[in-house]
Amino acid sequence: MTGQSLEDLSGANIEENVIRINVGGFKKRLLSNMLSRFPETRLARLLRCQSKDAILELCDDYDDADKEFYFDRNPALFPYVLNFYNTGRLHVMAELCIFSFSQEIEYWGINEFFIDSCCSNAYHCRIMEPNRNEWDDKSEEGSTASSFDEILEFYNDATKFDKQPLGSVRRRLWLMLDNPGYSIPSRIISVFSILVVLGSIVTMCMNSMAEFVLLDSDGQPLEDPRFEIVELFGIGWFTFELLARIAVAPDLIQFFKHPLNLIDLVSILPFYLTLVINLVAESSPALANLGRVAQVLRLMRIFRILKLARHSTGLRSLGATLKNSYKEVGLLLLYLAVGVSFFSVMAYTVEKEDNDDLTTIPACWWWATVSMTTVGYGDVVPVSVAGKLTASACILAGILVVVLPITLIFNKFSLFYKRQKQLEVAMRSCDFDEDIKEVPSVNLRNYYAHKVKSLMASLSNMSRSSPSEHSLTESLH
Repeated sequence: MTGQSLEDLSGANIEENVIRINVGGFKKRLLSNMLSRFPETRLARLLRCQSKDAILELCDDYDDADKEFYFDRNPALFPYVLNFYNTGRLHVMAELCIFSFSQEIEYWGINEFFIDSCCSNAYHCRIMEPNRNEWDDKSEEGSTASSFDEILEFYNDATKFDKQPLGSVRRRLWLMLDNPGYSIPSRIISVFSILVVLGSIVTMCMNSMAEFVLLDSDGQPLEDPRFEIVELFGIGWFTFELLARIAVAPDLIQFFKHPLNLIDLVSILPFYLTLVINLVAESSPALANLGRVAQVLRLMRIFRILKLARHSTGLRSLGATLKNSYKEVGLLLLYLAVGVSFFSVMAYTVEKEDNDDLTTIPACWWWATVSMTTVGYGDVVPVSVAGKLTASACILAGILVVVLPITLIFNKFSLFYKRQKQLEVAMRSCDFDEDIKEVPSVNLRNYYAHKVKSLMASLSNMSRSSPSEHSLTESLH
């Protein structure tokens, strides 16, 4: 170290210009004029301190007798700091932890732009690499944390039966009814429920076909007895299933807060409401119009198909995705609204003279919506050359508008599907045949590792954006 090593220097003047530092046991004597070349660094600021309190704000301890400054830092990284004071440049070795190095130079008040060109590209690539995988890290963390929380909720519900009458029997029935795939009986019930749901939907569809419509002597449509038997059987099974779940539920309040249980309730309500309305309409001729309400309620039987979500991991994942993707869905609708508004006005401007179907902007909204979503019914089409060019631009813009948010939504769907699978596997591994003694198996190491990783990344980002960098940059300019 040319002109900077103190081992060969002596004399009173030299000693007056020397400061002694101790970094985690690594002791060194440094010349003050060497430190003063970089006035915003921590060691240079020590030279300007006028009191012990000011000194202790910059170091961890100070020995008045030996005039030694102590720093509780990693001594293995301090040689890189010394090399910086000697050469004015920083060098980063490949074996170093890049985040530890970044935090260390931030502590000593050295900015990243002092990194030499030979190391700069590799350094910044390594710094930016975690950001490229940020979505995967957050997805994995969210998957682990959410699955862990849901498993604990499932476990807590199961423990509530210990203090209830016939708790062991009710817990077995609860697991069998509420967790398809938990055991062979629960799989049988699940398959049977799926067949009943599908049979009910098929019956409703066939009942609307002219080939299966029966007429009375007055020409009024009648219910086909075969379809009516299937409908009554389905309603009976759905009602029994819901009442059984209510009977063995560990917590009724939480039971009715669950979306799948609300779907079960909505799937049978139209039948009973229709029954009541028909009885009221028959008893009071003045309320004959209520029959139309009953017809509307009959159409609500289609909601029974949502009962399949209880038995389908994909449907449950889709519901969770839509629930947690409201921002992306809102973004998609915003893009579509802007595009529809723009292209509808364009189509109205170029087509209003030649096309009777596009003579108003509201009529053009329908055309633009169908075109941007690439549906293309063909009921309304432009006829002029300018209109066709506008339609081409509308279709291309629609493809771009739809694709951008869909990617984000798909990533979330993959996350929730993976989480749901993890949850199902964990639930099936639980054994409640005897008293519950321990929480179901969960990889706590991964769970807390992701939490600590997230915390360290946040602290690293905070340190890289601290005010000292800004002040150092200003001083050099």
